[in-house]
Amino acid sequence: MPITSAIILLITVLATAFLSGIFGMAGGLILMGVLLSLLSVPQAMVAHGLLQMLANGWRCYLLRTSIQRRVLAYYCVGTVLAIGLLFFVAFRPSRPVVLLLLGLVPFLIWLPKSVFRLDAQNPAHAVLAGFLVTGLNTFAGVAGPILDIFFVRTTLTRHQIVATKSVTQLIAHFVKVIFWSGLAFGALSDNKGLLIVLLLAIPFSMTGTWVGGFVLDRLSDKSFLRWVRGLVTGIGIVFLGRAMMTWFGG
Repeated sequence: MPITSAIILLITVLATAFLSGIFGMAGGLILMGVLLSLLSVPQAMVAHGLLQMLANGWRCYLLRTSIQRRVLAYYCVGTVLAIGLLFFVAFRPSRPVVLLLLGLVPFLIWLPKSVFRLDAQNPAHAVLAGFLVTGLNTFAGVAGPILDIFFVRTTLTRHQIVATKSVTQLIAHFVKVIFWSGLAFGALSDNKGLLIVLLLAIPFSMTGTWVGGFVLDRLSDKSFLRWVRGLVTGIGIVFLGRAMMTWFGG
């Protein structure tokens, strides 16, 4: 991997881990976009999954006392159902399709709450979240906005939301890595430069997540949800533009 690309990736890992440390999402969307600019789709999916597993795992540890285990248990039931379906799926999306999905996913948080009255504290809804998030994360690379739909109506605090979502994302990214590893393993194993950069990214990811936690402590629950909506909507618009450019620009 060229030095310039390596530097860009490390800075991106730091910045996106910081964002995710605050909001529990958004950082993964940006990181996926940068990886798609530097790597093939299978490589980007696996690299993104590994980096996000690290970031979310560290965030889980930092906020471990706020994790809602009951919500997580039902979520895992949905994850198992999704894995069973993915086992029979041979489809792998192309770069334009992934960019389009990345652009559309953020707008899911604007779905009318009066129509989609979803609550992760409801067992059936938590199972549905596990199924949808695992499936969408596997194909688009990220699924934070759809996961957020299940948390905006809960009575959980911002720390409980970020902590619980971190565990669900850790699981979802693990499934994604397994799903794409067959196509990416050879290319990644031959790209020693990329493997070194991924190792160097570990302290960057941990530092960004840690610093983001301090900002999270200073936000109110109301401002937290407002910032999430605005941030991911802006990111979605950028990805839709990139998808159109890729599709029609060749």
